[in-house]
Amino acid sequence: MPKDSSIKHVLIIGSGPIVIGQACEFDYAGSQASRSLREEGITVTLINSNPATIMTDPVTADNVYLLPLEKKSIVQILKDHPDIDAVLPTMGGQTALNLAIDCDKGGVWDKYGVKMIGVDIDAIDTAENREKFKALMEKIGVGVCKGSTATSFLQGKEIAQEIGFPLIIRASYTLGGAGGAFVETAEEFEQALSAGLQASPVHEVLIEQSILGWKEYELEVMRDNIGNMIVICSIENFDPMGVHTGDSITVAPAMTLPDTTFQRMRNYAITMMNSIGNFAGGCNVQFAVSPDNSEIIGIEINPRVSRSSALASKATGYPIAKVAAKLAIGYNLDELKNSITGTTSAFFEPSIDYVIVKVPRWNFDKFKGADRRLGLSMKSVGEVMGIGRNFQEALQKACQSLEIKRNGLGADGKELRNQDEILYSLANPSWNRLFHVYDAFKLGISFRTIHDLTKIDKWFLKQIEELIHLEREIEKFKLDTIPMELMDLAKRKGYADRQIAHLLDCLESEVFDKRYTEMGIKRVYKLVDTCSAEFEAKTPYYYSSFGTENESVKSDRKKVVVLGSGPNRVGQGIEFDYSCVHGVLAAKECGYETIMINCNPETVSTDFDIADKLYFEPVFWEHIYEIILHEQPEGVIVQLGGQTALKLAEKMEKYGIKIIGTSFEALDLAEDRGRFSSLLKDLDVPYPEFGTVHNTDEALELCKTIGFPLLVRPSYVLGGQGMKIVINEKELEQHVVDVLRDIPNNEILLDHFLEGAIEAEADAICDGENVYIIGIMQHIEPAGIHSGDSYAVLPPYNLGDLVIRQIETYTEKIALALKTVGLINIQFAIKNDKVYIIEANPRASRTVPFICKAYREPYVNYAVKVMLGEKKVTDFEFKPYKKGYAIKEPVFSFHKFPKVNKELGPEMKSTGEAIYFIDDLMDDYFLKIYAERNLYLSR
Repeated sequence: MPKDSSIKHVLIIGSGPIVIGQACEFDYAGSQASRSLREEGITVTLINSNPATIMTDPVTADNVYLLPLEKKSIVQILKDHPDIDAVLPTMGGQTALNLAIDCDKGGVWDKYGVKMIGVDIDAIDTAENREKFKALMEKIGVGVCKGSTATSFLQGKEIAQEIGFPLIIRASYTLGGAGGAFVETAEEFEQALSAGLQASPVHEVLIEQSILGWKEYELEVMRDNIGNMIVICSIENFDPMGVHTGDSITVAPAMTLPDTTFQRMRNYAITMMNSIGNFAGGCNVQFAVSPDNSEIIGIEINPRVSRSSALASKATGYPIAKVAAKLAIGYNLDELKNSITGTTSAFFEPSIDYVIVKVPRWNFDKFKGADRRLGLSMKSVGEVMGIGRNFQEALQKACQSLEIKRNGLGADGKELRNQDEILYSLANPSWNRLFHVYDAFKLGISFRTIHDLTKIDKWFLKQIEELIHLEREIEKFKLDTIPMELMDLAKRKGYADRQIAHLLDCLESEVFDKRYTEMGIKRVYKLVDTCSAEFEAKTPYYYSSFGTENESVKSDRKKVVVLGSGPNRVGQGIEFDYSCVHGVLAAKECGYETIMINCNPETVSTDFDIADKLYFEPVFWEHIYEIILHEQPEGVIVQLGGQTALKLAEKMEKYGIKIIGTSFEALDLAEDRGRFSSLLKDLDVPYPEFGTVHNTDEALELCKTIGFPLLVRPSYVLGGQGMKIVINEKELEQHVVDVLRDIPNNEILLDHFLEGAIEAEADAICDGENVYIIGIMQHIEPAGIHSGDSYAVLPPYNLGDLVIRQIETYTEKIALALKTVGLINIQFAIKNDKVYIIEANPRASRTVPFICKAYREPYVNYAVKVMLGEKKVTDFEFKPYKKGYAIKEPVFSFHKFPKVNKELGPEMKSTGEAIYFIDDLMDDYFLKIYAERNLYLSR
């Protein structure tokens, strides 16, 4: 049927701050859904408390409410907009669904005449309630694990006794598998049962037989109002049952699934969807399959957009959230167009002629003492996606995207050679098991042992074993003797020039010259088109491979490349994707063809309709350089993509590629702690007494001059990595040794730590001649806690005129001295009314999106136009909305690591943030957090 013409105004509920288990994939979904509804002439109002995302920007919706995700906020919005007809809660993950259900139970939707669309509450209840789901599966003939639900400790023990060990405990209505556990023995059971009952909001757990080691699959399915269904994508987990899907390496399409088993699974998925209720939209169905492919068990069904929906959408090019939003307002699949081709119907099952590999990104180093073993509770903070013509190429590209100081899978001299450690890692999966599978083969551990310990399907293990054989063949040669066929084979299997250089014992640049210039082995670019090239694609969305036909046609337009920020991690999150999207939009306004390079499947920047051209590629030198050689842009924007993009600036400079905005020299000067402090000395700008050292002897000598306490920090790091406050020589020596072990040959800065100081920061736009400060924020916590982990208030709440004037003067001096063109963030410590400079970052900062939202001005748009030379700072008429105060609230995921103390220091640990507005400083919220400002301070 056509769309429901009675729906004129829709409320979309977002997912709130980013936490482990619920990341920016829902901001991508909400943003795409909003654009989809507005295409239909529908007014969109959006609620989300996350200031760092493009979802909460005026470019996304007609009305944006940055309010806490709670019932009273919904009521406020419905009073402000009595014309809202419908609410779409399926785009904001579990958080949005829980809020919508809460409002439904409280009679809010009925009171204000709002209908829920895109969701069936009964279907959600059946999917989330473990007992109901299990009973329904048994009724419709879908296999399930033997088990029962328990709502008490005693009941749980009785069920365990009946089933026997090993067992799985799954908590009902939780996010990211929280409260789940595998239990091998009776001794472990009581603690796991107690934890699961506490984690569940309804204090209910499902206790069932363990199928640890079975293969795990997901089907991403679309359903419309009249029951039409299509399978968008099959996804296979490289890791078998036992690791949460969010922590699993996943592959699309499924690689080891026999067609007969797939057809059975597909039929089960359709039966399951039909049986749980009548809803329209995206749905994720998870299955376990016995190792011999004979038995299929239904694990769970999510009748909403999920984390896997974002991956499936980017993997196939099928815009799941966009189509789901249109189905929610009444359309059927056969009435919609395929957005990629622009001509074919959306009622088709995508066909892909490439392989996708998703690898999660973890940050265990930020949570000292955390249990690093992977299990039923998700622990990763982000993910990357590699696209290749074969599994090995996609796997290598994904590994090159991770930014963990590896050049891919192996061939970089960083193998683990301790047999006992490798065997333990294979049996106890953690973030690096993939690399240890490779190491095991290289060390000569038998195929059988590797398979027995990991239960990873033999096909995947053979693919990795093949890489070892290929490397041994390459090592027989030198650069001048390697056959062209072998070089071509290595590139087709995803090996980076750096990896080949390691095997041939030469330089990366020499390998590039040999294969690119001499042998003519160059990347070609293929379209992601949803239909295996059966129909012409209208959206330019590309990945690279090696072969003959290049599908990326270079235009004659002036163009600019925007480098993305890669995978989310602690210290670099969605706020940089926000800046990248605005960078693309601003460059488009200035008449440039925009080219986006990024590898994060969760984000808006990698949506097919944001940039003029999207290259879904690792933000890794070799990949970027060949795109630049192909496209010949006017220049590259590096200052919007966080540390990921900045780290490539030196290579750009060396290869004569124009960096748009602030020069590499200025970027490097600000990163080099020693040189920057020398600049401050020349400018007569105060800074804490400091010195640079390269070893423990120098550190122990310097501390006598500077005096304790000391802030010890390496140069060129992200999110306060390796920063620590030390109070004596023993601590100093220990920490310098630790830093040099983790970051060899790095310069280390020793600052005298200003104990008890107040911290503040300023963000500004500079065109090289004029400076405009967009905002000054005062931290609530004292100096010593990383700025990303501090509550911060905009504008400052108790800095006097003298201090504010110093901040303004020093910001202007430093911005001009660094010849900044674009954005700059400067951090300050204030003691006894004297302002000291801690650091300066001439790039987009974590706080820029927050200031844009609080003051309701598109500062990134302005900054990019300045960077492109299209505007001067003086060309803009700044009219910030300044009323009351905005508070940046850091959000942590310590609940995922119960053994880790919640203590804060110079190294950042928050995973996301929220914004909270107050009218005055007597607000109870402010008074509470101000009173607790010293609570978690540590060193």
